[in-house]
This record gives sequence, C-alpha cells and structure tokens, in this order.
Amino acid sequence: MKLLLWPPDSIVRRIVVAEILAIAGTLLLLGVFRIFGGVWSHDSLDRSGVLAEAQDLVRTIEAAPPDIRPRLCVAATRQAFRVDWFAGSTAVAAALDQASNEEKADAEVRALFPTGSKLLTFEPSRSALIPNELPFHVRTSVGPYALGVQLSDASWLLFSTEHRTWGLSEIGRAVIWVLFAAISIGVVSAVTARQFARPIMQFAAAVSRFGVDPQSPPLAETGPKELRQVICTFNAMQAQIRRFVSYRTMMLAAISHDLRTPLTRIRLRGEYIDDADQQNKLFRDVDEMQAMIDGALALFRDDAIAEDSTQFDFAQLLATIVHNFADQGATVSYQGQSHADFQGRPFAIKRAMTNLVENSVKYATATEIELRQGARDVEVTVRDRGPGIPEDALRSVFRPYYRLERSRSRSTGGVGLGLTVAQAIIQAHGGEIVLKNRDGGGLEAIVTLPIIASDS
Repeated sequence: MKLLLWPPDSIVRRIVVAEILAIAGTLLLLGVFRIFGGVWSHDSLDRSGVLAEAQDLVRTIEAAPPDIRPRLCVAATRQAFRVDWFAGSTAVAAALDQASNEEKADAEVRALFPTGSKLLTFEPSRSALIPNELPFHVRTSVGPYALGVQLSDASWLLFSTEHRTWGLSEIGRAVIWVLFAAISIGVVSAVTARQFARPIMQFAAAVSRFGVDPQSPPLAETGPKELRQVICTFNAMQAQIRRFVSYRTMMLAAISHDLRTPLTRIRLRGEYIDDADQQNKLFRDVDEMQAMIDGALALFRDDAIAEDSTQFDFAQLLATIVHNFADQGATVSYQGQSHADFQGRPFAIKRAMTNLVENSVKYATATEIELRQGARDVEVTVRDRGPGIPEDALRSVFRPYYRLERSRSRSTGGVGLGLTVAQAIIQAHGGEIVLKNRDGGGLEAIVTLPIIASDS
C-alpha cells in the first residue's frame, strides 16, 4: 500500500497551505522585528524588570541612614539606569517637589510604589517640564527618561537613563502583532486567491467562448481537483453538444438535398399536363419549393462549415458590404468608427449584415449603417425609410419562411430565411438583434454583439 505523503491538489489543501503560510509569515516578520527592531523589540516597561529593581532600591535606600545613601546610589547605578539621591533641603529636591505637583506619574508606575508617595516621570516628549535645577545628565538636549520618587523624609531618589532600555507597551506590541498578521495573511491570501482564481477565470472565458464559437477547443484541466472535475464535465458536455449539432445539421441538409429529386420528377411530369393554367400553377409551386430548399441548404451548409473564430476589423467588413451594394447600383451610407477590432467568424457576420442591408435595400430607401464600439460590446444599426413592419409582426419576422404578404410579394424574391439566418448568426456570437419602427416611417435593426477576448 502506497503511503500518501502529500494530498492531491484540492480546495481544502490550498486553504490549509494558505493558513500555514500565513502563520509562518507572521512568525517570520516577528522574528525579523526581534532582530532589527532594536529597543522597540524588547519587553515592555512593566515586564523588563526595571520598575521592580527601582521599587527594591527605594525600600533599601529609605531604610539606610542619610549619610550612606549617596554611596548606595553609586553602588546601585548600572547600565540600565543611574540613581541619584537629593536631600530634602537641596534646591533639586524643592524643584522635584514643585514639578510633582504639576506633572503626575503614569498609572503603571504609580501602582508599584506606596500610596501617598510623590512620583514624577520625565520623557523626551515632555522635556520642557524638566526643572533647571536638575543635574546636567538629566537636562540633556535629547531629553532623558527619568523617574523621581520622594522618600518619607522629603528627600528624593532620581532614576535616569539617557536612552530607552525597554520596549513598547503591551498595547503597542499587540498592534504590531496584528499588523504583521494582517500583512502576512493579506499577502498569502492575495497570492493564493490569484492562483485559485486564474483557472476559474479561464473556465468562465471558455464557457463564454463556447457560446459564440461551438468549434472552440477543449479547456485544459488545471487547478484544484474539484475544478478539474468541473472542467472535465464541461469538456464532455461541449463534445456531446458539438456531435449533436453536427448530426442534426448533416441530417437536415441530407433531407433538404434529397427533396430535390422528387421535385425534379414533379416538374418533368408537369410537362405532360395539357391544361396550361394548371401547369403554370404547378411550376410556380415547384419553383417556390425549390427556392425554399435552396435557402435551407444554404443555411445548413453554412452551419456545417467549421469557420474558425478570428480577429477582424468590423468597420472594414461593413465598408466592404457598402462597396458591394454600390457596385450593384444601390445607395448605402456608412457612419461610425473607421476601425473596430472584433473576435468572431467574419464570413458568418458578413452574411448576417448583408441580409439586413439587403432587406433594407430591397423594401425601403435611404439605407444607413452605423457602427458603435463600446468597452464591452459592438453595436451595428441598419436603418432605412420605408413601410416598416407592423408592431405585432416585429418578432414573427424571425421565424423561418415567414413573409409579410401585404408589403412583400413573391415576385421580389426570397423565401423568408434572411432574418432567420441573421438572427441565428448573431445569437451564435452571443448577441441579439432587435427591430424597431422609426418615427416618420422606416425600420431600424439594432445588432448588439459582445466583445470576447481572444486567446492570444
């Protein structure tokens, strides 16, 4: 039995790894702060032991006779702080007594000394409050840290140091912990989320691309196990839909093609009809059925052709359509951008736009094409001045073989598949087409196509 030392890539594993990395990152930042943070990385004042030593010295010196207190202060002086004693009759003691009435000691310091004792603290931020009578080493320009404690005989002990020897308070240290944790968690989460979101974004892009290009290649199975299962299912569904569409197209094309044979026999047998009127009616019906079959074959043939989606200039494609109709003697104007990149099937798009313009040229006048490219879509408007379409038929005209008998006769040609083909192509690209009657007469066909980013 093979021992599984490392679990497979999954969402659970990624979350666990992210949490471990976030904790490790926090500890690493704290370690770096401990090494390079200097005095700020030391223990806080109440945990450094400095106040406890000062408390013991106050009790020891107060119990000693006044004549040996200076020697005790010299003996107690060390690197962490310096100790000085001033008798109550000195000017320094008087200055400290006066300053203690104006400036109170911090609460954490006061809690360590007997109730009723006068206490006084000096910090660089409050150096202006230091009396001039104090010794020079306490009145330096940088402003020292000092603690004054009045003894029971009105004399004063002064603990001073030129540099801070303890770290931040517990609140400050907690803030640093939270800050480092936030930085570590934020960085790890951002990297992990980006790595996790990339295959999801690729999957979403593949779904969108399949909506406009059924021939798009399968999506690579990447990412965590759960997402790979979803991608595998999507690829299988995509292949099944592609096979179904191909089979349907092939079957309908074969049926339409096979219908030509009996129609040809009907036309041949119609030659033997003696009644000329009935013969002409039969031939008209045969011609109509033939036109319908040819239109269906053209639709299925184009559907069966696997045209690749590619990048092309939409504005140039519309300009080509305008030139083609101009060569046929039709007047079609164009306005809009001179350049518009678009990802899609250019020949299919050209056929859809040609069908719209052809309907406008055939049944109306003053045909105009307008192109507008936005950040997320491309909008093409084909408008004209003509009879328009009844409001209750604006949706029906997209049905196969639907014709408006009141405005369009059989003699004009066409079997009612132009708009059907145009709508199928536009919807295959993820867009939509809307018909609107214009004020003052005429029709407006608005085609909206989403912009899909290419793979390159």
